[in-house]
Amino acid sequence: MRAKVAGAMHTENRIEIRGELREIFRTAAQVEKWPQILPHYRWVRVVQRRKRRLTVEMAARRARFPVRWTAVQEVVPYERITYKHIKGITTGMDVAWTFTPIQGGVQIVITHDLSLPWPLVGGFFSKYIVGRLFVKPIAGRTLRYLKQSVEAGREQQRRR
Repeated sequence: MRAKVAGAMHTENRIEIRGELREIFRTAAQVEKWPQILPHYRWVRVVQRRKRRLTVEMAARRARFPVRWTAVQEVVPYERITYKHIKGITTGMDVAWTFTPIQGGVQIVITHDLSLPWPLVGGFFSKYIVGRLFVKPIAGRTLRYLKQSVEAGREQQRRR
């Protein structure tokens, strides 16, 4: 992750999910399956696959606004998932998902950091437009739907 820069965007979303770390981590890391459990994701396409590295094109919606980007995902099993945006208006954005075991489940924290190198407006645009209007709401929905999917799956397994 890059160091914070004055005027740069930094967002943080967090949630606690009941369940096993391995199951929660696996669900979060299988980004190509997100459109099946996250209704605001339009599609995810795998561009390149290497051991713990995946390059993906992703598309989601923020309300009626379609957004898309390309990112490289790196996985450190059961600890962290990172993304580096390499294409789109958010090129250069660093994203980190961290997983902390807690009693009965896992706390997930997603951070996004971006500093757009645009003279005069880069800081304002990245912080207030990209961060507040798009990144923070999309990440919040992602965590809520991930929680809903994992916890509903656990309930179904318990009933069997």
